[in-house]
Amino acid sequence: MMLLKSPAEIEVMREAGRITASALRVVGEAVVPGVTTAQLDEIAAEHIRKEGGKPAFLGYRGFPATLCVSVNDEVVHGIPGKRRLREGDIVSVDCGVVVDGYYGDAAMTFPVGRVSDEARRLMDVTRDALDAAIARCRPGMRLGDVGNAVQTVVERAGFSVVREYVGHGIGRSMHEEPQVPNFGRAGTGMTLRPGTVLAIEPMVNAGGYAVRSLDDGWTVVTADGSLSAHFEHTVAITEDGPSILTLER
Repeated sequence: MMLLKSPAEIEVMREAGRITASALRVVGEAVVPGVTTAQLDEIAAEHIRKEGGKPAFLGYRGFPATLCVSVNDEVVHGIPGKRRLREGDIVSVDCGVVVDGYYGDAAMTFPVGRVSDEARRLMDVTRDALDAAIARCRPGMRLGDVGNAVQTVVERAGFSVVREYVGHGIGRSMHEEPQVPNFGRAGTGMTLRPGTVLAIEPMVNAGGYAVRSLDDGWTVVTADGSLSAHFEHTVAITEDGPSILTLER
């Protein structure tokens, strides 16, 4: 079932998204060799509260931090800690914010100093795949069109799309129906309608699409040890097309 949002609800979500986007910006500015992932988490938590939001991930299903911080072969759900970033790493940062009971959710992958050509291309392709998916977020399009857009961009570049973790509806809950796979057949699936709000989040591996979970119960890594990148926006479908809610205004 798809839960449609009113224009007023979408505006509250836009404020949650604004804070999410600004938190990612300040975290990205702090991504340098030597910083710990825990320090990035502290920066985000302080910024979100200063801006009038509440960290959405902290305590969600027991998650112990404000951010998910995933480095190199870590795909999603990395727990911030003592790990220090090193020159050449790539770090995916996923952030969520609650404002007046409504959620915003976004992610970006940042280079740490100078990175390899493969890492740079992986990040560029993942961002392009997100842009292609957002362009399909128009009334009358289907969920399969969104996933197919991601898959087409990614596989054309020789990379792979993670199958086990997907995007999702979002609103008064972090995760609502429908699920939004990053793969699929165009012209299939649920029809998008004005008021639909989706968190679209390509997770792209440089190697194969298989993943596994670590013993901490949260961190997901590529099965073959290849690099992974993650970009995400919260997007509302309007009569005029897609409206990205996780942008600074």
